[in-house]
Amino acid sequence: MSGPTAPVSLPVAVLLSGSGRTLENLLAKSRGGEVPVTVVAVIASRGDVRGVEVARAAGLPCAVIRRRDHPDVDAHNAAINAWLAPFAPRMIVLAGYLCFYRAPAWLDGPVLNIHPALLPLHGGRGMWGHHVHEAVLAAGDPESGCTVHRVSNVYDAGEILAQTRVPVLPGDTPDRLAARVFAAECDLYPRIIAEQARLLLDATAR
Repeated sequence: MSGPTAPVSLPVAVLLSGSGRTLENLLAKSRGGEVPVTVVAVIASRGDVRGVEVARAAGLPCAVIRRRDHPDVDAHNAAINAWLAPFAPRMIVLAGYLCFYRAPAWLDGPVLNIHPALLPLHGGRGMWGHHVHEAVLAAGDPESGCTVHRVSNVYDAGEILAQTRVPVLPGDTPDRLAARVFAAECDLYPRIIAEQARLLLDATAR
């Protein structure tokens, strides 16, 4: 008799605060077979963002859980994790999520994030989106890029898993730089999510 069949797709949850472009990219690559994950749930920190529309159009369970509706970070995270628990995700993917997130004890995989700069440069609280690209240009850095890292209890300070470097070009504006960095993110983030998912799937199969 053969043994149990190993799972071929890892259930993941996505947390977002904005346009949902990273979610769209992950969905496209997972459905195309490039990334062995299934997005089982989405949480948005705001209800008026396109990411909510993306999730619902994809038929995904989606909850809006706002920080301002909870007295502190712990209560906010408790509400998020209580809502996620029935979906049993094994990895949490932050996709432009701007609130502080702490993983629940029941999560056996990582919480991943991508930052639009080469950490440890231009990271930390308040450093997101255009703020990062403006800081890179103001510093006169010759290059920027993106960093995939594990989420820890300090903003942008978790273990770095991979980086892609992007040159800063003469005459760059924050928007131009942002577009090139995001193009790099669309390749790097799914690739590292896939690597982490395969590690968990392999561990499950053993």
